[in-house]
Order: sequence, then structure tokens, then C-alpha cells
Amino acid sequence: MTIIVPPGVSVKQPSPNCTTTCGGVNITFPFGTSPDCYLDPSYLIVCNDTHSNSSRPFLRTNNDKNRQVLEVMPGGQLRVSSSPVAKICYNSNGDPIDKDNSSVERKLPNNFYFSNTKNKIIGVGCDTWAVASGDNDVNYKSACVSLCNTPQDVVNGSCHGVGCCQASIPKRVSYYMLGIGSLTNHKMVSEFDPCSYVFLGEIDAFNFTLSDIRGLRDRKSFPVILDWAIGNRTCEEERRNSSSFACVAEHSDCIDSTNGPGYFCNCSSGYQGNPYLVDGCQDIDECSSASNPCNSSAICVNSGGTFSCSCLKGFVEDGLRNGTGCKPKDQSNGSTLLIIALSVTVGLLVLVVVGSWLYWIQRKRKIIMLRENFFQQNGGLLLQQKLSQHEMSPRHQTTRIFTIEDLKKATNNYSKDRVIGQGGFGTVYKGVLTDEIVVAIKKSKISDESQTEQFVNEVIILSQINHKNVVKLIGCCLETEVPTLVYEFITNGTLSERIHDNDSAFPLLTWEMRLKIAADTAEALGYLHSAASIPVIHRDIKSANILLDDMYTAKVSDFGASKLVPADQTEIATLVQGTFGYLDPEYFFSNQLTDKSDVYSFGVVLVELITGEKALSFERPEMHKNLAMHLDCAMKEGRLIEILDSKIVNKESLDQMRDVAKLAQRCLRMTGVERPSMKEVAMVLAGLKKTEIHPWADDQFNSYTDDETTVLIEVDNNGDQNCYSESTAYNDLRDLMNERLDDDVIYK
Repeated sequence: MTIIVPPGVSVKQPSPNCTTTCGGVNITFPFGTSPDCYLDPSYLIVCNDTHSNSSRPFLRTNNDKNRQVLEVMPGGQLRVSSSPVAKICYNSNGDPIDKDNSSVERKLPNNFYFSNTKNKIIGVGCDTWAVASGDNDVNYKSACVSLCNTPQDVVNGSCHGVGCCQASIPKRVSYYMLGIGSLTNHKMVSEFDPCSYVFLGEIDAFNFTLSDIRGLRDRKSFPVILDWAIGNRTCEEERRNSSSFACVAEHSDCIDSTNGPGYFCNCSSGYQGNPYLVDGCQDIDECSSASNPCNSSAICVNSGGTFSCSCLKGFVEDGLRNGTGCKPKDQSNGSTLLIIALSVTVGLLVLVVVGSWLYWIQRKRKIIMLRENFFQQNGGLLLQQKLSQHEMSPRHQTTRIFTIEDLKKATNNYSKDRVIGQGGFGTVYKGVLTDEIVVAIKKSKISDESQTEQFVNEVIILSQINHKNVVKLIGCCLETEVPTLVYEFITNGTLSERIHDNDSAFPLLTWEMRLKIAADTAEALGYLHSAASIPVIHRDIKSANILLDDMYTAKVSDFGASKLVPADQTEIATLVQGTFGYLDPEYFFSNQLTDKSDVYSFGVVLVELITGEKALSFERPEMHKNLAMHLDCAMKEGRLIEILDSKIVNKESLDQMRDVAKLAQRCLRMTGVERPSMKEVAMVLAGLKKTEIHPWADDQFNSYTDDETTVLIEVDNNGDQNCYSESTAYNDLRDLMNERLDDDVIYK
């Protein structure tokens, strides 16, 4: 695109006496150091004398040393030193010793944004979580977690969660606030790593190494890339007003900014210089450069914006050094050359056809062998054997084994528009089988060959579970590195979407619907814990894993984290896995998994149903971010009605909602022995669902057919009504759980 300034149009140009350098940095228009040298005050750069008796450039002000300009870059960017480091350090006992800078913030002047493509949020430390947020032009949150046990775990140059982690920022960010914290206060790694760090910086300027674990302690800031643009209109809009259009060079192009409003200018291809000056873009003489593009047997001819190569007499071809060059003309008989050329062409064609045929045969063999290896590796033979045993009994439903082609055809080759969900364990696609059955196909991310037999047993068990409140397993595919599972498709979305998505096109869930969903889910969990042939602990119960069908029947889904419990065991020692906000505190600190861990998670779901609030929310006060604590405080202080969902609470539903709150409070006890079983919880909810007005009053309970279930919804009124008056250990456990990041973090 060529821009020509019409005669008589006045566009501001810098004075010939302008200072164009400061501290070794080139200051190019539209930036300048005085009113006659910049396009407008937005592009002022202050050249200030520092204590070292040398001048340094600063963006608009000489008071903020973190806005020192390091480079004015082409294409609407600046490199500045404006990213401070947040840090917090601990002693060997886990007590913070340096937390004055555990959070930092930075705001840019108008028309400047942090580049979302050149910068990252970077956290450093072996027991570290880092979070960034902002609410100026765009409201956002971004976070990452970095963990490692020994210095040997760290890989130099890698920043993917082991000693170093990184997270992206969105577009149009001109303000950010960084926070830093630790999961266990560095107690396990204090010998070699006592501190956590976080900063926003240019990703190409930071190459993580083990020495950074300690070496960042005295680092004050990192370089960061800023995007800038002219004005707040597009090229097309600004071009209509030629008097203010900044791309004034004859051979310049206007480019709309992709990070915020406005545009910037570049010299056209074949030209170089400053497109903001009338004569700023000058032709590049490719022929005079050291890297002459023409062959030694060619003459290079330069022209405006381009060049050409002409071979010397007696030579032919394009004359380019990187092209066909210049070759002597052949004076031999033309027919002989034609015969030779045709013979070579036919020979090459035959070789290509035969070679391609052999290649595709060999490739097909390798694919078949690879699929067979994956099939055996994933326990395909064992699965077929067990399925054949169960098929002998008509009472057992069969599980289909699909091929790769079956699932590719069902999902249109795993098209992006078929994605209906993503999580820590994989991606879920909507598919249509050849028999027109609509299914949900889950491609997992995690592969563990040691778990093959357990995976097969789980498939067998799920294939036999014929419970109306458990998502039905239709089949699986074992021909890929990680097995793919096929489930029935549930049409009405997740419970989380229906409660928390205010823009949802679905109608509001009434209290009657919510009570039915709670009872359905409890019945399914009670079945998995007590009635399944081998008890199953789900381990990730949350509203996002409860699906709703057309009749609003609840379906428990996502068994990717589930554990089978042998008949002779009541608990399993395992690494912690689950979702913050729903995670059982006792399991979190003991690594001992029991069915009471599912009870705790279900208790959080009950609180979501009656309050309409999320399990973790940074919008609630500090001590109420965790929804379990939020309910506990409200119950003990007599403020329950204040936190109930105002969209559904009324005179008819209030008593039932209060009873469900009491039941949830029992489920959320800090120790598992104090919680009811899921079978008992299901019994209480079933009783509530059958009565329009519950037989309980607020503080006086009538007789109930089952004394044990009556105990479940009583409130312990013997203690202090102050919700923070529990034991020190109780508060420590809840406080640490309350400090965790957000409900998207999953521990394995």
C-alpha cells in the first residue's frame, strides 16, 4: 500500500534540531524529547541525567525509574525496564521472613499496552503459585503453579511447572497486579529454595536456569515489551482525515493495531527508514549491499523498491544467487537434448510411482503394528476376555470396542467445533455413531502403562453399572496411545453452567429441580460407595461433573480420577487429586482417600445449590473465599438467609433450604468420621423431596421415621457462635485451604 500526502496537507513533522539519541538509545519520531520533536505529548520521552553522570531515556516521566526506555522498536513496540519482581521468602519452619514485596502492581500511560505475544507471567520457585489480575481496560486473572522436590528435578531452559512456570495475559492490558504465595511455605525445599518470585517480563529475555532459584533474590526488574499505536481509529477511518494521518512517507503502509485501538506505520517492502517522516522511507539498494542477490554471472539492476538480475551474454536462467542462477547455453543438437530429457523424466516418474507405492505399503504396515501394540498395551486382550465372560449372561450389558476410524468418522476427524468440554484429564467431543446414536467421546491426556489392568477393571465395572444417575459407558477405543472412552451424550449441560452462568439460554433451575438434582446425585454416589460390585470412590465430585438430561435427571460423570476400593479396605493411600474448593481437607493433608472424601465434595455441591455461589470466589471477603467456610460462618452467626440464592428462596422453600444447609454442614465436617455416609445423605434428601413442607421447624425437630437421619441435620449449638472460634488446628487447616489458587488447579 502506497500513501501519498496530497499537496497543501499539513502533517506535524519534527524540528531539524531535535535530539535523536539519549543514553545510546535512538529516539525516532513520532517519539521525541521536546514539544517540537514528538507527534503529540503521548510520545514524550524524557532524557534525564542519572547519578552515574550519564543520560537515560524514560517514558513521559523522569520519576519512575521502572519506565526506562531500552529500545524504540519498529512495528509499534517499545522495550522498557518496567517489570518489578514480587517475592516472598520463608525460614526452615515455614515462617515468612521477607514478604514486603509479595505483591506488586504497575500501570501504563494511555495508548500503551503490555504486549500479549511478547510477555508472560513468570513464576520461579519449587513451591510457588503466582497470580496476575487487572481491571482497567480488561478484567482478567492469570495464574500458574511451579513445584519440584530436589534441584535435580529442574531442567535448565524449561519453564513448564518444574522450578519455573509461565502464564499468558490477554490483549489490552495496561494495568496488572501480581501476587505470590507458597503451597507449604517452602518447608520441604527450604534447604535449596527458600523463596518464591513472580514478574511480568519479555519471554525471550529470560532463560530459566537452576541458579535463578536463588539468584532472583536481588533482581529488581525485567525488560518488558509495550505495544503503542497512533490515535484510536483504524487506518481506513484515519485515512479519510488526511490532515492527521501519520503515515506520511510516500512508500509507507498503515497497519491496524492488534492490541488496543489505533494504528502504526511501516515502510513498504523494498524501502527502509521512518514512515512518519515525509521523506522517511528510502529505497533499499539491494545491488550495492554485501549480500548481492544476483549470481556472479549476472548484472544486478536496482529500481524503486525492487531489483532485477540479468545473465551475461551466453548465459540463461533467472540470475538469482538463491534461484537457478546463470547457466551456459547448450549448442548441441536440440533433438538429442529432448530425447535425453524425456528419458530422464519417464524414468524418474516410474521411480516415484514405485517408491510411493512401496512407501504407502510400509507405512500402512507400521500403522497396523502400532495399533496392535497400543491395543495390547492398553489391555485390549484382557478386556476382550472379560467382556466375553460377561456376555454369557443376558443381565449384563456389553461394552463396544471401537476402532480409530469409527471415532474419527463420528467426530468429523475430531473437529474443533465438536469440542464440548475440556479439563485436567482430557478433551470431550460430541460424536454421532453410524447407528445415529449421539455420544460423548473423551480423549484422555494421561497415559500410564502400569495402570492397564486397573483401567480394564474400571471399564468392566462401569459397563455393568446400569444406574439412572450415572453416565452410561457405551464403549472404548484401545488403538491409540491413550485409551478413548465413549459415553452417552447428555443434552442439558452441566449443573455448574446452569447455576453460575448468568448468560445461559437455559431457564432458571427452581428449588424443586435443585432438590431433585441433589437427591439424584446422592443416590448415585451412595450406589457407587455401597452397592457396586467393587466400591468406587469418584474423587472429583463437583457441579461441573454433574450433567443434566432433558428431564433434569442428574448424571454423575468424569471417572478419570476415580479409585476402585478393594473389599478388605476402607481407605487408600494415594497422591492427592481433585479440585480446590471441593477437595477434602483431611485427604489433602493425610493422602488417605476414603468414601468420606466424596461426602465432603458433595457437601460443597449442596451449598452451591442453595446459595448459587461458586466453590471458590475471590470476590467474597478473604475469610469467605472458600464456600464451605462461607456457609459455616453464616450458620453459626444466624445469617443463613442472607446467603441463600435470592432467585429461588421463598416462604415455601425456605424450610427445605435451611434443612439442606444443615445437612451440608454435617457433610463438611473437617474429619471424615464426623460426616454421614452417602447412603444416609441420600435417605435424608429423598425424605425432603417427598414433602412440600419439611417436618422440621427452625430450631425444634419433630419425630422422624429414622432417628439416625434426624441426627444428620441437627445443628451443634453447644459451641461458641463465632465462626472463627474453633481450635487452632481447625483454623490452620481451613486457612491453608482458603489460600489456595482457584478451582481450575488440579493436584495429582
